[in-house]
Amino acid sequence: MSDQTAGDQTLVHYEVRRGAAHLTLDSQHNRNAISTALVEQLHRALNRAAGDDAARVVVLGHAGGTFCAGADLSEASATQGSPEEQAAERTRIFLGLLRAILSHPKPVIAAVDGHVRAGGMGLVSACDFAIAGPASSFALTEVRLGLAAAMISVPLAARVGSRDLARALLTGEKFDFAHALRIGLLSEAVEDVRGAVDELVAAFRPCSPQGLRENKALLAAPVLAELDARGEELAGVTARLFTTPEVAEGMTAFLERRQPSWATATE
Repeated sequence: MSDQTAGDQTLVHYEVRRGAAHLTLDSQHNRNAISTALVEQLHRALNRAAGDDAARVVVLGHAGGTFCAGADLSEASATQGSPEEQAAERTRIFLGLLRAILSHPKPVIAAVDGHVRAGGMGLVSACDFAIAGPASSFALTEVRLGLAAAMISVPLAARVGSRDLARALLTGEKFDFAHALRIGLLSEAVEDVRGAVDELVAAFRPCSPQGLRENKALLAAPVLAELDARGEELAGVTARLFTTPEVAEGMTAFLERRQPSWATATE
């Protein structure tokens, strides 16, 4: 196994087996949250996989019980400088990661058997295929923090029907892998994620690398075009919201593990 390392902390493991480059998120201390270090390592791993002749396909998986918890809010709250400028920059960095997955020359499979929240839903929807197991759960939790799922709304809208996406975005409700399959977020909902991934990887072995690259580019082009056209606008939405009192309260409540002030009590 060869790893992508920042300093002495490995957050993304890289391994090739059976014709697939397996990229494993392993930042379990923050539930594989999207931190600066994780994004940098994942970019390097994706670039490595692009040039690895031993890999016909990329599998994006995870260690621990969470695939990705979304943005690293503790990192965001500790950042120095203007909150608006810092939020815009983090959003642009995440846009670059979504583009790297969408525009990757090889098919990318999300292998999920754990929790997926907020920005993690963007990673799943940017992948060409998504396979999830029974331990998986999904939620777009931004609305409960006072935020909007700005950047990830673009790849999500390409996968999920408008009515189903509206409910997920506007309620922040958690749903299981069967529901995720019904609404189009997933390619497959299975009991054995590893077996299903291996079977899908095998389907690419007869395929020409050039053919895969060109056909994937055709499929990704509309989503990439919309991200490019709206990227600055969507970064601006996130930047604006990060300066508001509601986001300050939402993030504080999250970090303090309490309900935000606007949450209504159940009768």
